[in-house]
Amino acid sequence: MHPTAKDTRCTVIPCLRYRDAPAAIDWLCQVFGFERHLVVPDDHGGIAHAQLAFGNGMVMLASADHESEYGDLVNLPDQVGGVETQSPYLIVQDADAVHARAQAAGAQIVIPLRDEPYGGRGFTCRDLEGRLWSVGTYDPWTAP
Repeated sequence: MHPTAKDTRCTVIPCLRYRDAPAAIDWLCQVFGFERHLVVPDDHGGIAHAQLAFGNGMVMLASADHESEYGDLVNLPDQVGGVETQSPYLIVQDADAVHARAQAAGAQIVIPLRDEPYGGRGFTCRDLEGRLWSVGTYDPWTAP
């Protein structure tokens, strides 16, 4: 049996870029329930670095206009035709409640709320800048 990371820190952390990182931080906290762990403003009204916690996990993000070697390597969804090559998945207790908040906040629901054949209930949406997020009750740490 494999040990699980359920009671430890997550060791894989997605890093995202946003044109309006302060608005993205507010949206992610309001809609998905992230909590600000660390937010470092830059000198131009944007975000140099932010860490948003969610349960045992976290995402890091920054303003897209923050000049860095890493920033030059990352495109925004609208720069590549709206396609993503990755999508964070959030494990939640109540997918219906998060879905309702996402709809109320104007998220584009791209896969409707539904029960999955492998267990759990969830949906997939785009956030305020088009990033793809999957949200559901399926927990791979506890699934049979």
